[in-house]
Amino acid sequence: MAQATVTAPVAGAHFPNRAIRRAALYFTWGGIVFLAFTFVAKYVLFYYRHYDAASFDPYWPRRGWLFLHINGGTLAVLTGPFQFSSRIRQRNLALHRWTGRIFLLGVGAGIVGAIGLSLTSTFGWALVYGVRGLALAWLVTAGMGYYTILQGLVSLHREWMIRAYVVTFAFVTFRLLQDYGPVSHLRPENDRDITIAWACWVVPLAITEMAFHLKRVRTELARKQSSQENAP
Repeated sequence: MAQATVTAPVAGAHFPNRAIRRAALYFTWGGIVFLAFTFVAKYVLFYYRHYDAASFDPYWPRRGWLFLHINGGTLAVLTGPFQFSSRIRQRNLALHRWTGRIFLLGVGAGIVGAIGLSLTSTFGWALVYGVRGLALAWLVTAGMGYYTILQGLVSLHREWMIRAYVVTFAFVTFRLLQDYGPVSHLRPENDRDITIAWACWVVPLAITEMAFHLKRVRTELARKQSSQENAP
């Protein structure tokens, strides 16, 4: 009875924390999905609504590469969130797998389009290498996500897919930094865009890595504490 009296409040004390974390998770993903759809509606569909040389400007002669890139990126950025739904994964594994395949298809198309645009770019080598760096990060993260699940490494697969989506979301981040907030006012514009081309994925990916490592640190500390408490 004494043991029950002590342990019950402790177990109950964790419930608000779990509820807060779950609410924060839903809020975060809701914001991500909202930004993704807003990005597609404003920037991607623009080229379909205004299919003319004036609207495309320097992209008009390279519109084939552009459409391959933005359509692939759109496919990836909109299907990516489904990969992280535990409800879909647990109740319909086939749907989870198919959305994963569609995500990888979008990534592949986006990478090919990015390389095509970089090879025909007129914006200078610095911005070109920023685009190629993003394409390489996209290839590595998505490729590792696919490789780890083929090996049955589910935990590592999840981590790499998170990295892949962080890189995918760089397209949205790029536009947010370019058009809104203090960074959008930086001049000259070419220097600003070169900086954003790297910052839009390097900074979020670095934060993601830090979060993964902090999680491992907490796990190791908890394991160490448990070992010390159970030591004779």
